Amino acid sequence: MKAFVQALAEGRVVAIATESFFGLLADVTSERALDRLFALKPRDAGKGVPLVLPEATAWSALVPEVPAAGQALAGAFWPGGLSIALPARPELDRRLVEGGRIAVRVPGPSPALELARAFGRPLTATSANQPGEPPATRAAAVTDSFPDAARAAELVVAPGESPGGAPSTVVVIDGSGAWLAREGRVPRASVQEILAREGVSLRAARGR
Repeated sequence: MKAFVQALAEGRVVAIATESFFGLLADVTSERALDRLFALKPRDAGKGVPLVLPEATAWSALVPEVPAAGQALAGAFWPGGLSIALPARPELDRRLVEGGRIAVRVPGPSPALELARAFGRPLTATSANQPGEPPATRAAAVTDSFPDAARAAELVVAPGESPGGAPSTVVVIDGSGAWLAREGRVPRASVQEILAREGVSLRAARGR
């Protein structure tokens, strides 16, 4: 793990297994690291990138406020496969932000969680595959997708496999309640149960 922490500190990208698929992890505070990430995997303008946290307390560096509903969801499902999108701080790199929001989670038990905790700062967690390719569950598949970057050590690929399955569920919390942007590892009913305790309704999609 020490070598991967060093790679992140040097502004490189690390591909490592999350609780579902391999992710591309880069230091969100490093412009050089983000430049490398987006050179590896270009994103449409305004699409944003999900992040992983070492622990819930790191959330405050990314958002101005965590509402009670967000705190309740984090308490129920973190570490785990639930991403929560809230309005982002204005100083964040705009390439990470979608619709003015940033989506974050503390990942479930996995090498990615171990690395995030060892590094101690928020990291990107976009899937480690080229656009249009299926998400990678093996280190070899990541190397095959990014052969030039792996050879040049711009991308450091951690060995191993990830379990696959569903990606994280994504919940957006806004001024009128919450809506489910994607249902994944955490069922909708489980999210709704927690939100209901906070008096917040869960819409199936924005505007519904």
